[in-house]
Amino acid sequence: MTEETQPMAIEAEPTATEELKKAGAEEKKTETNEVAPTATAEPKKAETEEKKTEAEEVAPPADAAAATTTVPQSASFKEESNVVADLADRQKKALDELKQLVQAALANNEFSPPPPAPAPAAPADVQAPVEKEEKEGKPAEVVSAGSADEPKTLSEEPPKLPEPAPEVVEEPAAPVKEEALPPPPPASAGDEDGAKAVEAIDETVVSVSGLPPAAEEDPPAVEEAAKEPSAEALATAPVAPPEEMFIWGVPLVGDEKSDTVLLKFLRARDFKVKDALAMLKDSVIWRKQFGIEALLEEDLGLPELDKVVYTHGVDKERHPVCYNIYGEFHNKQLYEKVFGDAERRQRFLKWRIQCLEKGIRERLDFSPGGISSMVQVTDLKNSPRLGKHRQVTKQAVTLLQDNYPEFIAKKVFINVPWWYLAVSRMMNPFFTQRTTSKFVFAGSSKSAETLFKYIAPEQVPVAFGGLSRDNDPDFTSADAVVDVAIRPSSKESIEIPATETCLLVWELRVLGWEVGYGAEFRPNAENGYTVILQKIRKLVADEEPVIRSSFKISEPGKVVLDIENLTSKKKKKLLYRYKVKSST
Repeated sequence: MTEETQPMAIEAEPTATEELKKAGAEEKKTETNEVAPTATAEPKKAETEEKKTEAEEVAPPADAAAATTTVPQSASFKEESNVVADLADRQKKALDELKQLVQAALANNEFSPPPPAPAPAAPADVQAPVEKEEKEGKPAEVVSAGSADEPKTLSEEPPKLPEPAPEVVEEPAAPVKEEALPPPPPASAGDEDGAKAVEAIDETVVSVSGLPPAAEEDPPAVEEAAKEPSAEALATAPVAPPEEMFIWGVPLVGDEKSDTVLLKFLRARDFKVKDALAMLKDSVIWRKQFGIEALLEEDLGLPELDKVVYTHGVDKERHPVCYNIYGEFHNKQLYEKVFGDAERRQRFLKWRIQCLEKGIRERLDFSPGGISSMVQVTDLKNSPRLGKHRQVTKQAVTLLQDNYPEFIAKKVFINVPWWYLAVSRMMNPFFTQRTTSKFVFAGSSKSAETLFKYIAPEQVPVAFGGLSRDNDPDFTSADAVVDVAIRPSSKESIEIPATETCLLVWELRVLGWEVGYGAEFRPNAENGYTVILQKIRKLVADEEPVIRSSFKISEPGKVVLDIENLTSKKKKKLLYRYKVKSST
């Protein structure tokens, strides 16, 4: 998930050191950031713009990453606890204060979107005399709206004859004193304008002669007294309870999971209570305006994007892992279907938010001590550069960083271009240790090895160097993988024992291949015959990434796998596992 999160826009000029420092300072408030590459020659301007755009869309957040070609240590920063008892005194005090402020804000209905502003209308006390004078055929009195003490001035223009006026709509008018009504001008039989003026006055002026004495003396006071409720009525009137507010299915107050949610906003604002409350309010209001609850049930009709963003397995600390494969947009038809026009781009934005929301609710646990954050793996191989997706991607990143705080336990960028690594190294001094520990970058040659630092090989998909497949009939994520380093120009033999009749299944892969591989069965009996299962042959990178074989064993013995590193300078990483199954 948010998200899915989840997550920023900083475009640094190539030669401006001050801009880089400014960018680093601004990033410390967010979950994601964007960094632009450098360029020195005018002929390379187009290439620079492409690199700049790609970096903006995939770069680390403010809590973002240290760029380095080496694999950083995962233990450089320990994820904070969501158990209240584990918090420091300052953090406990901030949490208690925020809970009180949230309760007060709920009671005051401060988590609701503001009502739409009414259309501006001219003051009634200015329009009424003008309208009245126009009806009477007299010049209007001009009133200054600046101050109540300013004198009223009459218009010096000569009076104009009244033009044919439209039919006057009857409106309620304030009580008018009898002596304030001037006599209407005489109207001849052929003077239609005068007749209309008299008729309009008769319709709009309310006669006061028929009013009761009390109403004539002080009608406003009577009305106010009638409207004002008594103290007894106020005391007995029922008070509406504050609205119960939820976020990610968790109430803001009154539940043990509420503390976990509030701690996310506190940590995003460095435990500054007022800032955290403001961020929480903005997020709840945005969720209402965006229609998150309805969005969860909406069918957006984008099944092709299931290959772009998906969740697969967990890391070594049991965080769910979300993969973002932007290289899928290298397909022009898919790209146009998703980003072809403004309507499609907005649909993609809704889809991205929907995907994160579902991931958060289905895979995260906000209970104290539960897993409430995720690992994100972003593959930059063949990702698109300049294009129609740039604006909506920025918009998505902004929404994620503003409304899904502290949902990233680790963010790993793989297959990162060399120029991206260089720019990240340049930005590294401007990030905190907390930031640099969350974000990891790896080029294509180090991608699988980097993933294995945080995610076990049996949890990593085959496409990224692991051994995990969907709907695998032989192995599951519970079947652990053994990894072995094979030194240059050396041979490694793996022995798999079989003590009874069974079906033995095994699979293996060598990162980068370029190795020799052979397999045979050796019985335990002295007079038994060795069975060659696979003659030694050279395996190259173009072949199937994973080799899977099986052998039905009828007598006790062992299967021996021989892997020889044919290179003289580079060690190889071997991954393998096996399973004993019933021969029937």
